[in-house]
Amino acid sequence: MKEFSSILWQEKYIKDLCIVVKDKYDPKNNDTNEKIYIGLENMMTNKGIISKNNSLKIKSVKTKFEKYDLLYGRLRPYLNKHDVVTFDGICSTDILVFRFKNKITAKYINYYFDTVDFIKYVVKNSNGINLPRVSAKEIGLYKIKLPPINEQQRIVNIIESLFVKLDRAKELIENTLVQFEQNKMAILHKAFTGELTAKWRKENNIDLSSWKDVIMQDICEKIVCGKTPTGYISKTGEIPYLKVYNIVDNKIDFNKTAQFIPNKIHKEKLKSSILKPNDIIMNIVGPPLRKIAIIPDNYPEWNMNQAIVRFRVKKDVMYKFIYYILIYPKTLDNIINKTKGVVGQANISITQSRNIQIKLPTVEEQQEIVNILDRLLAKYNKIKNLEQQLEKIELLKKAILAKAFRGELDTNNPDEESAENLLKEILAEK
Repeated sequence: MKEFSSILWQEKYIKDLCIVVKDKYDPKNNDTNEKIYIGLENMMTNKGIISKNNSLKIKSVKTKFEKYDLLYGRLRPYLNKHDVVTFDGICSTDILVFRFKNKITAKYINYYFDTVDFIKYVVKNSNGINLPRVSAKEIGLYKIKLPPINEQQRIVNIIESLFVKLDRAKELIENTLVQFEQNKMAILHKAFTGELTAKWRKENNIDLSSWKDVIMQDICEKIVCGKTPTGYISKTGEIPYLKVYNIVDNKIDFNKTAQFIPNKIHKEKLKSSILKPNDIIMNIVGPPLRKIAIIPDNYPEWNMNQAIVRFRVKKDVMYKFIYYILIYPKTLDNIINKTKGVVGQANISITQSRNIQIKLPTVEEQQEIVNILDRLLAKYNKIKNLEQQLEKIELLKKAILAKAFRGELDTNNPDEESAENLLKEILAEK
């Protein structure tokens, strides 16, 4: 890639490029007509301001802003939510308003605020315990290398061109994932209402009345949760020990946070919660609840802590059928709606786990349902991998910004083809 010379770039403090707007709107001294209002909640998007459709009558003192001002959320968790506005209005006093000498520099700095170095700076320089906030003074003292105005414009143009493509890809992926979840829920609904195997039952002269109402304790061995063997958990050992964070996307993820307990503890103190391959586990402490997984055969035996419950099916019950029916939202809806706990926490009791109600078909029909779900959901699970692409898009944006503000974008030729080539080059580097 052709590197643009940054010899004309100058070091500048942000405070030297703008003024901090402190013009106040006091409803006592102004008209009472509805004003366009931007609150902190309207900054909760990576794309900046959600919309300007927030007209209301202002009842307390706010900060005025004008078209092309840069609004910046200074208070966590809204910290570093920002955008250049395209309209006049009024905003929360917890939103900083920067007015630059021209709109091009405002857009340039708006992108700069998303760089890794700047974000680290504002986090480090935020003050306060419960709700840390950064001051306009601290932001003003941040120093950047600023190119001439025409170069700023070229950099903004090429970033916008690349980000439009990435945002388009992100939207497509997000829409696909939403459709995936909707389709998955529809398939599970058909599976556990008998619709999915209606043709199979007809071919085998079986009636839907063959489905029996049961509760989990009728079809499983004793349903139990685990314990925490304080002092015996380590990063290496003999028996893998599971916690809720090991259940990821309804599978066991034991790679990043593996923990173990000694075999003696496993066989004695925790013998009631021994896990074996094909057992089903579910978290009973949330949020979030509904984390389900099948124990894999990586180890002959496992164990678990007190936030997880075990279902080990009896004869004539397919373990995968129970796994799928627990994933089906309606199975747990009634129980979860009744969960009570401390603020921010939701618990399912062992008794509730044992009394989960389901409709159980014959073992032959269970097998048929499992076979169909395995085939159909295998296709959708491939789509689920698109979530990783969303993370790559955000990383790619950071890479583009890093190049932009080091003067490494080919901004001498900011046409569509140049933008496409740059995107391909950065993708290759990633």
